Amino acid sequence: MELSIARQFKNKVQNVINHRLLKQGKVLDIRYWPNSPLIEIDLHLPGAAMHQWSEVPAIKFNVGEWYFRDYTPFGWDAETSTCSLLIDAAHNGPGSCWAKSLTIGQTVQYLKTESTHQTPHGTHLVVALGDNTSLAHLLALRQMTLPAIRFTCAVLTDSAATGQLLKSYFPWSPALHLNEDALVNWLLTEQYCTDHTSFYLTGNKALVVRLRKVLKSLGHFNIKIKGFWG
Repeated sequence: MELSIARQFKNKVQNVINHRLLKQGKVLDIRYWPNSPLIEIDLHLPGAAMHQWSEVPAIKFNVGEWYFRDYTPFGWDAETSTCSLLIDAAHNGPGSCWAKSLTIGQTVQYLKTESTHQTPHGTHLVVALGDNTSLAHLLALRQMTLPAIRFTCAVLTDSAATGQLLKSYFPWSPALHLNEDALVNWLLTEQYCTDHTSFYLTGNKALVVRLRKVLKSLGHFNIKIKGFWG
């Protein structure tokens, strides 16, 4: 059957993107977290200028025909041009399906690396709050916070199993909560200094909006927001 004019045009545009704009990398390793929707993916991206990353980065990956998704590397090594992703694959969207389909040694394509325009405050206590969708962003903030003692974190996680894995996989322990009310109550009891604390709110829209309202009601104003929703 002859392709429609619209389809032919889309194919030509896709070919231009693939051949002229997309960069390539390789999957080095994949780790599926047991009893958790999280997938950890190690990549070699020789075209990414990681030594220039002064703010938390995001990489726009080609996850399917006409589909691109931004993912934040939660750790990277500029010397070897390697980085790791931590993807919440709980939903059957293009990004989740792409992450689940990857195999070791497979080539991945990405359009560009850009900044999320978030960087830890230079002297404040950095308080990062998020959920499963933004774990990589929280971890990247921690990597960029020096000294690390200035960083603290609380996470709304999907299950106790994911929480236990977080504690065992990383050398620091975020405060873990299984529902929004518990996270809000934790925040209300911490009594952070208004003038010397910066908050970084990440994750789904409803969570970010609620946490921002709570912080403002407490008089906090150093609040940065990064959403991870549609």
